[in-house]
Amino acid sequence: VQLQASGGGLVQAGGSLRLSCAASGRVFSINVMDWYREAPGKQRELVARITSGGSTNYPGSVEGRFTISRDNAKNTVYLQMNSLKPEDTGVYYCAAIVGDRGLTMWGQGTRVTVSS
Repeated sequence: VQLQASGGGLVQAGGSLRLSCAASGRVFSINVMDWYREAPGKQRELVARITSGGSTNYPGSVEGRFTISRDNAKNTVYLQMNSLKPEDTGVYYCAAIVGDRGLTMWGQGTRVTVSS
């Protein structure tokens, strides 16, 4: 599975961005799709998850502001980010948990900068 993330950029606080993650290869083996964020000086953290059954999960820091969704026809997962805050700044990575062994495949990051 190969993942290509896009959509990052510079936005003012309170603004919105939509990230995309296009999957290719053995997409039928994908069980879960995640978005992670790596803020400067901090560990990478999970910010959104969507399962193959469509269930979603968010940490409290983004709940109500971020929405993960998918378009199966396009093999693409999206992260709609609203009411952005400066603390949302970081490099965003999409990841897929694939196969019976639950291996994690990573895409390249896309940078999001939220100015105050």
